Order: sequence, then C-alpha cells, then structure tokens
Amino acid sequence: MSKTERITVAYGDGIGPEIMDATIRIMDAAEVGLHYDVIEIGEKVYKSGHKSGISPESWETLRNNPVFLKAPITTPQGGGYKSLNVTIRKSLGLFSNVRPFRAYPPYVPSHFPHMDLVIVRENEEDLYAGIEHQQTSEVVQTLKLVSEPGSEKIIRYAFEYARAYNRKKVTCMTKDNIMKHSDGMFHKVFNEIAKEYPDIAADHWIIDIGSAVVAARPESLDVVVTLNLYGDVISDIAAEVAGSVGMAGSANIGMNHAMFEAIHGSAPDIAGQNIANPSGLLNGACMMLVQLGKADKAELIQNAWLKTLEDGIHTGDIYRSQRSVERVGTKEFADAVIERLGQKPSKLKPVHYDENVKISINVKEKPAKKKELVGVDVFIDWRGESRDADEIGDRLLKDASTDKLKLKLISNRGVLVYPNGMPETFKTDHWRCRFTNPNGEILQNGDVIELLGKVQAAGFDFIKTEHLYHFDGERGYSLSQGE
Repeated sequence: MSKTERITVAYGDGIGPEIMDATIRIMDAAEVGLHYDVIEIGEKVYKSGHKSGISPESWETLRNNPVFLKAPITTPQGGGYKSLNVTIRKSLGLFSNVRPFRAYPPYVPSHFPHMDLVIVRENEEDLYAGIEHQQTSEVVQTLKLVSEPGSEKIIRYAFEYARAYNRKKVTCMTKDNIMKHSDGMFHKVFNEIAKEYPDIAADHWIIDIGSAVVAARPESLDVVVTLNLYGDVISDIAAEVAGSVGMAGSANIGMNHAMFEAIHGSAPDIAGQNIANPSGLLNGACMMLVQLGKADKAELIQNAWLKTLEDGIHTGDIYRSQRSVERVGTKEFADAVIERLGQKPSKLKPVHYDENVKISINVKEKPAKKKELVGVDVFIDWRGESRDADEIGDRLLKDASTDKLKLKLISNRGVLVYPNGMPETFKTDHWRCRFTNPNGEILQNGDVIELLGKVQAAGFDFIKTEHLYHFDGERGYSLSQGE
C-alpha cells in the first residue's frame, strides 16, 4: 500500500468545491494514501480583509506541506486585490508551470487527433511581476522583468522534462525581434542550453507566428518553453484546440514545493449546479501523484478516466449526441470514473508512467559582469506648446547639460522625436531624454545627480531615470525606433 503523505488542499470558489470533492472521492477510492490539510483561500478571504486572498495560518500550512492541490478561486475585481495564484507561485518559488495538452478523439471533438503537446511556462517573472506605475496624466508603465538565472531554470527544466518523458523536440517562443534584451536573453540562454542536449531537437518561433502554429498545427509541436505571459495565452489556445479548456491540468513546480490545479477558472456562473467537468483538476491531481512518487495510482486513475470518456460518459461541456452515450453531472462523472478503476481504455492510448522518472536541475551562479555607467535616460512629464519636441530638446540641450552629460536624443513612446523627428509622430506627455558623455567616458552616480539638479533647475518635472550600462563591454539598453 502507498505511503500516506500530507498535502494541502483548497476547495476554492465557484465550481471549485464541486470539482475538488469529485477529485478527492476518486483519489480516495483509488487508495492513494493521502492526508488532506484543508485551507480556505480566495474570495471570502479577500473580502475578510486579506488583500492577498490567504491568511498567515494558511501560509504556514502551505510551507509545511511540500504539495498543494488547489481548486480555482475568484479574485474580486478592483480594490487593489492581488492575484493569489501569482503570489503563491512566486512566494514558494514555483518557477515551472507544466501544462500537457492531448486530444481525445472522437470522444472529445478536435481537429487535431494526434495532438500531444506540453507547454512549459516560466512562472515567476516577465510582466507578471505586477510592477506598474502611472507616471504622467497620460502614461502608465508596466515593468517586464526577465532574469538570466530564471530563464536558465525554466529552459533547463523543459529539456530535462523532454528527456524524462521521451519527448523529441523543445521549441522556444519569444518576441525577441522587438524585445531584444529581455526576450533576446531568453532566446540566447535557450540556444546555449540546447547544445547540452544533442539528443533533443531544438527550434524557435516568434510568439505571434508560434501562437498560430499552436492553433493551426499543434501536432508539429512537442514541448514548448516560453515566458510567462506568452505561456498563459498559448495554453488556453492549446486547451481549446485540443477539445476543451475543462480537460487540462497544470503543475507548478519549484525546488521544494509544488502546486497542482486545473487551468480553467472558477466559473461562478455554473457553480452549484452539478454540471462542471472535474477532468482538469483530476488530471492536475494525477500529475501531483506522479510528483509524489505514486505513479501507479496516477496511472490507475487516468486510465479509468480515459475509459469513462471512451464509454461515452460525458459532462455537458463535451457531450455530443452523435458520439456520447450519457450526459452526466459532476458527481455522476466521478462515480463513473470510480466504477472503472482498474480498467484501461481499448481505443484511446492507455497511460503509463515510469516509476523512476525524476526531474532535477542545477543552476550555478555565474560571476557578475563588469558594469560601466555610460549615460542616463531621464523621463520627463511635459506638455508645452503643441508638444514640440524641438522646444523641449533645445531647452534641455542649453539649460540642462553638464560637463559630463549632454543631451543625445529624445524619444516619445520609444520613437525618436529629437533631433530630426517627424512632425507626424504622435506624442504624449511622457518624454525619454537620453544623456550620454560625448567622449565615451565612464560615469559615476554623482554625475547623474548633478544632471538631475540641472534638469530641475531648468523647470522640468523628471519622473524617473534609467541608468545606461555596458556589461562586459556590451550595450545593455535599447535604441529608440529611428535611432
């Protein structure tokens, strides 16, 4: 009999309690050997005054148990509420979001009967850092943060996953034709790591055409590794083209903790009606069992689930009169899976897990690069008469230059507007003013402070700065469009 282990369970909001109850009943019937420490998270906790959606006591339970099975939750709109999913992933270091997508024709309609795709999504960085500021009356900023060790962790995990599960190819998706530093670094790290896995094919797609490939030719993909936002978007595309968003489970893997869930939301519009499909959470739970070393139990449950699909016992979201036998509710679907424990599908491919599969990665800290300050971007809130770039440029050049720093250019929303800008360019009240040393001298922070004093004395409202650095002699900042 399997060893009993403690896991944390949250029943969530909306359809969460129904699908969690179905999932736990199936696991208990399969005698998976788990003890459930139940915590409350989500909408009620948000509204009780916890802006993060979780209490300190629940955090303690999560930290004590390495595995968390979570039903979907509802984040209230407005009011400064933060996404609990993002908070948990980042706080517990759950860097890898693994989402498998497989077609189950003809029982679940799909145009891609051979689709068998795994998306490995970076889970802690990118735009989901949630760092935003309103900087002027017209402009809001969101910071996109991508780190080299964060990129290495997720990319190395994707290749190790591919090797562990006998996958043949890993595809990287970025937008580095535009974001040459953030996405460019991710792509560069991918190329470097791919060389260490000669047994696995590697390729790259720009995310826009890559998304089209997920939608139109998913069978050509095997494992996809990508940044946080892109992974979130293409996961829903993949789930839909596979047949149903309600079918896919999700694993959030860290070095010491892991969280498992369905990829769909809490669907409050159908809550309490016994019509939700529990398959997504059930498949997430099976991924959890594999993680816990209970691959035999995961295999037992998933094969019973496949047999249920094959027998035409379907919830309403996948029910089709021409191919389904019986339309059932959430509870009845769980009952049908329990009845088939020990059975295997005869037409769909049965599931088999290797008991010895373990994925581990090692990311070594690299020495710091030589960093040299070569300039500064000063961002200014300014309207002036008709937002004339020549006016602000000439004034800054005359009144705000120092011995070390001279105005080189001004851009507005990334487009060069001074010198020699085009009058047709639309301009907001948010101006990036780049100052550099004409002689290429290395600068100090004091030089920037002196410059800011001159900018203020000239009557300009500077709202932020970004230092311009060279790292090991290479430019570490973007050029303006048109520069």
